[in-house]
Formats: sequence, structure tokens, C-alpha cells
Amino acid sequence: MLVVYGIPNCDTVKKAKKYLEENNIEFQFHNFKKDGVDKTQVEAWLSQIPADMLINKRGTTWRALPDETKQNLTAEVAVELALENPSIIKRPVVDNQGQFSVGFKAQDWDKAFLSE
Repeated sequence: MLVVYGIPNCDTVKKAKKYLEENNIEFQFHNFKKDGVDKTQVEAWLSQIPADMLINKRGTTWRALPDETKQNLTAEVAVELALENPSIIKRPVVDNQGQFSVGFKAQDWDKAFLSE
């Protein structure tokens, strides 16, 4: 089953969930804030998604980080950041049977989910 990770009040997550519902694609929603994330999960995402794509660099959490942390973003640093504050993870993260992606663009999702 498709798993969508995110925060319910995030506009991009809302669009992604609406897309899946409108296209009758079954999914499970995992709320970062309520359900948390663990190290194993974040490391699995980073095995397929580069750290600079997984970490949301546009949000207030990123902007509040020390410059040294921002300039030295590695997978290890990304894991620490994600565990300390899951809202720094770009949303949504999607687990499609072990294939991970991040973000939502309808045209990309059309290719991934509707052309099968």
C-alpha cells in the first residue's frame, strides 16, 4: 500500500491527498507530528533521495539553523535534523512499495500512478 508521510495542515500534502482520493488510489497517511519518524525510516528515504531534496530549505526551521549546519548538509546531518524536527522534511514523502519520492506534482504523479 502507498504511504504518504507529511503534516495534515501542509498545503502540498492536502493537494497530494486530494489527488490520490480523486484518482481512487488507496493510501495510508502518516502524520509526522503525531506519529513521528524514526532513524531507520529517514535513512531509507535518504538511500534514494538526496539530502538536499529531502530537507525543506524554504521553511522557517531551515532558516533558523546555524550557517555551519546549512553549509555542511550531509545524509548524517539530514537524519539528525529530521529526527529533531520532522517539520524540516520536505512534504509529502511517498513510499510506493519501497520506492521513495518527495514533493507533489500532478504530472509526475500521473506518470507514476495512472500510466501503470
